[in-house]
Amino acid sequence: MKFGGTSVADAERIKRAARRIVAQREQGKRVVAVLSARGHTTDELIKAAEEVSPHPDPREMDMLLSTGERISCALCAMAINDLGHKAISLTGSQAGIVTDTSHTRARILDVRADRIRQALDEDMIVLVAGFQGVSTSLDVTTLGRGGSDTTAVAVAAALNAEVCEIYTDVRGVYSADPRLVPDARKLPVVSFEEMLEMAASGAKVLQLRSVEYARTHGVRIHCRASFEDGPGTFVIGEDETMEHPLITAVTHSTDEARITLTGVPDRPGAAASVFEALAAAGCNVDTIIQNEPKGDGAEAELSFTIPSEDLRDAEVALAPVITEHGMRIGTDQQIGKVSIIGAGMRSHPGVAASVFRTLATQEINIEMISTSPIKISCIIRAERVPEAVRALHSAFQLSETDIHEDPPMGQTPR
Repeated sequence: MKFGGTSVADAERIKRAARRIVAQREQGKRVVAVLSARGHTTDELIKAAEEVSPHPDPREMDMLLSTGERISCALCAMAINDLGHKAISLTGSQAGIVTDTSHTRARILDVRADRIRQALDEDMIVLVAGFQGVSTSLDVTTLGRGGSDTTAVAVAAALNAEVCEIYTDVRGVYSADPRLVPDARKLPVVSFEEMLEMAASGAKVLQLRSVEYARTHGVRIHCRASFEDGPGTFVIGEDETMEHPLITAVTHSTDEARITLTGVPDRPGAAASVFEALAAAGCNVDTIIQNEPKGDGAEAELSFTIPSEDLRDAEVALAPVITEHGMRIGTDQQIGKVSIIGAGMRSHPGVAASVFRTLATQEINIEMISTSPIKISCIIRAERVPEAVRALHSAFQLSETDIHEDPPMGQTPR
């Protein structure tokens, strides 16, 4: 059972989480709970670091940021003990979560869960601090934003758990962000493949790496509300799902930035040097477009998108490459991305035409396009994103009240 920051934001919510955990134990289940830091604790810790240092040391940032989840676990353990059950809180390192040495965005290498198993055998409820572990060089590490989801999935895999329940402030995974589309539909089931594309395209309900880990290790995820008992959304293997709908969801992101490099030499290795520098700096690149130079000695133009939070690191990493090749750099932080995702797209032609026609009808200009077999993403102006999400959600009839019929080939659904 994993509880996010809003689910443990204050004393009453921690007590409510404790009651939910105890209820599962009283049904005869052995329970491990992973907790995030309370509310805005992580943001407050980051702010505290920036007040004393303009560029905080990554190792010390991990020491600082790891405290938020430890506070949540200790408090929840106290609440569970008051309910008459034995509970023990463990840090990531005490729980046996071993990571690589990349500070502030480490990756889990192994979960040596012996201490968790021992506590379970002693009839205890185990609370594990999310978002953190210990590196192979014995330093405290953190896993990056949303890392508690990955902690929960990794522990579930190590223990061969029946299910990994992710408790959030929403009822599950929706066909679009309910804040933008009030009639968005809660999805009872989503495949790992679809959820991976949704998480990568802006859906914030589950962290991308947690879904990757779950698919690799066969962990069944149940994403559900922390404030009610109803079922949420199950994320399961493709072989467990039945007929796929044409479109499952519309996702969006406004946390994107675009970098455009002009004067890129038209010779082998130029693009490689750009993306090698970004990879070394840990910057994730999404959509990439390069124009075709015309004529001898012509120069190319290369554009790509990255998360906004990586922009500063990307500019620093690219500086020597730009100098070496005589390129020029431009950035744009006013872009957004809207995507449609659905495993049924593989067997239905005309989906791209429907997307482009829907956006054209709204006079929304598409600046970049990227696709996969089950996803179409369009880069547009950030201020047009809400309008685009609502238009596509309506066009593909994704709300609760719509009748789901596939449109004739090549036509926009109505």
